[in-house]
Amino acid sequence: MRVISMKRLSMALRAGQVALGCVLFMNAGESGAIDLVGAYQQALAHDPTSLAANDALTAGREKAVQGDALLRPRVSLQATLDRINNRSSGNPPAEVAPLVSSDTSGTARQAGVVLVQPLYDGTAVATKKQFREQSNLAQTQFDQSRQDLALRVAEAYFGVVLGEETLRVVQAEKAALRQQRDRAKARFDIGQGKITDLHEAQARLDGVESREVTAQSALEQRRTRFLETVGMPPDQLSGLAPGFAPRPPEPDNLTAWQAKGEEQSYLVKTRQSERDIAGAEIDKYRVSSRPTVALVARYGAQGQTGNLAPWIAASNTRSATIGLQLTIPLYAGGGLDSRERESVARKSQAEQEVAAARRDVRLKVQDGFLSVKTGVSRVAALEQSLTSARSALAATTLGRDVGTRTQPDVLDAQQRVFTAELDLVQARLDYLLGRLRLAAAAGELSEETLRSLNAWLVA
Repeated sequence: MRVISMKRLSMALRAGQVALGCVLFMNAGESGAIDLVGAYQQALAHDPTSLAANDALTAGREKAVQGDALLRPRVSLQATLDRINNRSSGNPPAEVAPLVSSDTSGTARQAGVVLVQPLYDGTAVATKKQFREQSNLAQTQFDQSRQDLALRVAEAYFGVVLGEETLRVVQAEKAALRQQRDRAKARFDIGQGKITDLHEAQARLDGVESREVTAQSALEQRRTRFLETVGMPPDQLSGLAPGFAPRPPEPDNLTAWQAKGEEQSYLVKTRQSERDIAGAEIDKYRVSSRPTVALVARYGAQGQTGNLAPWIAASNTRSATIGLQLTIPLYAGGGLDSRERESVARKSQAEQEVAAARRDVRLKVQDGFLSVKTGVSRVAALEQSLTSARSALAATTLGRDVGTRTQPDVLDAQQRVFTAELDLVQARLDYLLGRLRLAAAAGELSEETLRSLNAWLVA
């Protein structure tokens, strides 16, 4: 058995790495590359869900304005214009005939302004509070939609990166297998190789060509998803920087993350707003049976002109009044009491949904936290696995050259290298998505979060 020197092993290792020619992560290499923040900003102006959320927020903010209006003065103008045309008939007694037998015609006018200022209206106060909570809910739902969009953009973005890297690795494996097939054929042609080595290399080459077609199809689907989400083709995406180094969550404490999630999560905030809206509904019906007091002021003028009866003179009068209006509800058929009971049940339901939301957030935060923690260890392990696989390939290749290993051994070692590369690509992208999902579960995912991840990207 021949002894392989460390110098020859090192040279073979470097040669094997060069021959593989497969880079792990995409480097766009052009100034026009788009990063995560750029993709997110583009999606804000394109994504229909995001645009709909903008309109929903605008509509929701009007609820606060409507609530304020309930306790403000209401002013109305009232006016009437009547045409008078009376004709008398019959034979009245002579002594009254001049008074009742005359025809009259003319115009009657009336106009006035009425101001009503609520002084005490419990229903209006409760409704105002309810409208304010509905406005807050609209803001929370808008913030939730922005966070959801950021996550969808990141998933589409890294999906394309994964698809491109998968295709790149498969094509590099294809090139390496073609090289092995050509070598086996050349050795067989000169009588130094085995036909089985040639068939083995060709079979593996055929298999990787099939995987290449699958990778191309998957990449096209991912590119389409990115286009539909962002509104632009993913022609120049920034890839992961060569010095990618995953870090554990900050703070590295699950309980702290869960506490943040229960306080900041948009899911919890949404359920809390729905609970408060239900509570305001209870208040609205509880006070609906109470009296209401309003200040009412009126100013008006009226007059009549024309061919009037002898006892009616043309006139123009003006009047002004101001006073208090008291309204006391007496009976509404039991409907208000029923609605109050319904509202109490709705609020109880909302309380349970708040508790369920907090539970779901704790679980989602835990999943995200453990995903990031596991991702750090997994990336480190796969980096070591890739290094070992490359070393094993170099040693196996050298062993085949000196007769201690076979061609199938080389093909197996080569396949392990490419498998390790793909696993590492997947692990790194899973780690980044895990960070984003953890931030989303805790209610912290924003454009700034995407900007921080840009530090791991390179154009």
